[in-house]
Amino acid sequence: MDPTGQKYFTIIDYVIFALLLVASMAIGLYYAFTGGRQSTTQEFMYADRSMKCLPLSLSLMATFQSAVAIIGTPAEVYANGTQYWFIGCCYILGLLIPAHIFIPMFYRLHLTSVYQYLELRFCKAVRICGTVTFIFQMVVYMGVGIYTPALALNAVTGFHLWGAVLATGLVCTLYTALGGLKAVVWTDVFQTVVMFTGQLAVIIVGVHQAGGLSDAWVKVRDGGRISGIDLNPDPTVRHTFWTLGVGGVFLMLSLYGVNQAQVQRYLSSRTEKEAVMSCYMVFPCLQVALMLSCLMGLVMFACYGNNSPLEQQYITSKDQMVLYFVMDMLQNFPGLPGLFVACLFSASLSTISSAFNSLATVTMVDLIKPHYSMTEARATLLSKMLALSYGIICVAMAYVVHLMNSSVLQAALSIFGMVGGPLLGLFCLGIFFPCANSIGAVAGLAAGLVMAFWVGIGGFLSRMPSSVQVLPFNSTNTSENITVPAVIDAARPAGLNGLYSLSYMWYSALNSSTVVLIGLIISFMTGPTKGDDVASGTVYPVMRTAQSLLHKLVKPSACCTSPEHTQIDGHKKINGNVKEDAGTEGETETFLPSNAVSPVEHETSV
Repeated sequence: MDPTGQKYFTIIDYVIFALLLVASMAIGLYYAFTGGRQSTTQEFMYADRSMKCLPLSLSLMATFQSAVAIIGTPAEVYANGTQYWFIGCCYILGLLIPAHIFIPMFYRLHLTSVYQYLELRFCKAVRICGTVTFIFQMVVYMGVGIYTPALALNAVTGFHLWGAVLATGLVCTLYTALGGLKAVVWTDVFQTVVMFTGQLAVIIVGVHQAGGLSDAWVKVRDGGRISGIDLNPDPTVRHTFWTLGVGGVFLMLSLYGVNQAQVQRYLSSRTEKEAVMSCYMVFPCLQVALMLSCLMGLVMFACYGNNSPLEQQYITSKDQMVLYFVMDMLQNFPGLPGLFVACLFSASLSTISSAFNSLATVTMVDLIKPHYSMTEARATLLSKMLALSYGIICVAMAYVVHLMNSSVLQAALSIFGMVGGPLLGLFCLGIFFPCANSIGAVAGLAAGLVMAFWVGIGGFLSRMPSSVQVLPFNSTNTSENITVPAVIDAARPAGLNGLYSLSYMWYSALNSSTVVLIGLIISFMTGPTKGDDVASGTVYPVMRTAQSLLHKLVKPSACCTSPEHTQIDGHKKINGNVKEDAGTEGETETFLPSNAVSPVEHETSV
């Protein structure tokens, strides 16, 4: 092994790396000069609403599971074992709820921006608050997305760190601005296939280098990296079954339920059924991605054991380990290092391009369109210019990420928990609570953001002097800074230290709950919204849906077929489309019929 830890590409590696990047760029150029040539906002932002479920599902997976997962998850498993693998349990509810609640509602309202819902349900001020919060969230997250592959490339190939950052931002910004959402989706599909292929190749070669499958298993088992189910209910423990399986549900809902980047893909599908199917198909895609990333971490441990390249000072950050491992293990296989590095680089592009497209959409639809009238051609040009502008801003944010003393995986999930959690709470307040009013919504969002940054920044500052420890043998329960034996009850942090020690996986749950709680309290104090004042189709009929499920589970009886039960909480009057027979199968899906004219269509078109 080279004592400097530096690995270099061969000519074949550079050729493959360049070819894959050119192919990604070519997809963007293809959609820039074919079809409608991205000459309308409908095509640029929503691909003419013509996308099928398979490419959408792969694109949905790639948006938030690309470079961060490829680099962060194996490093996490190498350091702390397979406990993180249990996050796959949260994918079930995290995708079923959007598929059956959020997607049908947003699709039937014929939204362009998901934040139009907030104006329909509350008022324009709430819509603007939600839009500004989302813009902040995605700009910060894109700093992580750009910085991640650049750091890895710098660590193992010597490529200049900020040169890689600029190259990533430039390539991504160009093909996003030129090809629109069609280019983003189909590039995601191509990059996902390459990503899975590259990971699988690394795993196979790594197992061979470790002495075979049986030897690799013995090494990771004896090294204590096979974790059992940790049922410790302590929310300050970094990763437990409850932290990942329950706290992760709220994170998934903020990602796949109300995030503009994902909702924009749902709304680009040809039909509502295909939008729902694309959400269902994300589940196996996410499970495969999680499995490959966790297996890479185990293979890394089988090859290096406790003598990690980080401890040997070959690299300076554990987030550089994956690419170092790839270059180290595949150095005798010309072309494979270039393939993996290219898929990592292009996977980052898929994440960043999705953000650029969604940021341009919400800025245009929510902040510019309501105040300025313009021609279709000028609106499309302005949307492309917005995508370019956000590219420049996000590159600048990469420097802020450079200053963070945290893993990219934890940094990315913390950002979405801190900012995505309050946004999730705001939408849940409107969708599930008809009594919530506009004042409560604004107050709840403000309280959620205050709580988010108080706990998030406080926790970050409290952990600055130290970092996450590598697990000793036969230990599976760890917090951020200490190892907790499975039997001995270690002293828990008290007071504010206990709040700051909260696992980052609970951020989204805490912040969204704060929004709902404060929002309801303020709404009741200022006068709750009456049923007649709620726009049709903006509230989900929780009670009626629960009754319908009970009808399917048990035989109908007098107590559950009474007509009076169909008007609980005024949902019948709010949504205006409920049939007299509350037990019919189609009723639970008719809070806004598919053929209804949405209130949002009364807005002036661009």
